[in-house]
Amino acid sequence: MAAPAARERPIYICEMMERLGLEPGGSEAPRLGLSYATALRRCQACPSKQACRDWLDSLSASPLVAPNFCPNADIFFELLVDQPSVRALGSKKPG
Repeated sequence: MAAPAARERPIYICEMMERLGLEPGGSEAPRLGLSYATALRRCQACPSKQACRDWLDSLSASPLVAPNFCPNADIFFELLVDQPSVRALGSKKPG
């Protein structure tokens, strides 16, 4: 029996993004479309699906970063830094 096609294998990108505080359909999506497309492809091809599922299931709080085994950790970090709310917080001057 052949392995299931990539589109039939579970992917956890949306759940991972939600846990990290990223909105898959957020206002930054058009500008970061290539990053989202790359992350989706990486997730589809990821060899660590069970580790990802276990990690997501074990969380009790929102993590600050994606786990080391995640092939999208670099993209998620960039997306987190590029979020308008993060930029706004970084630009506030102490009062």
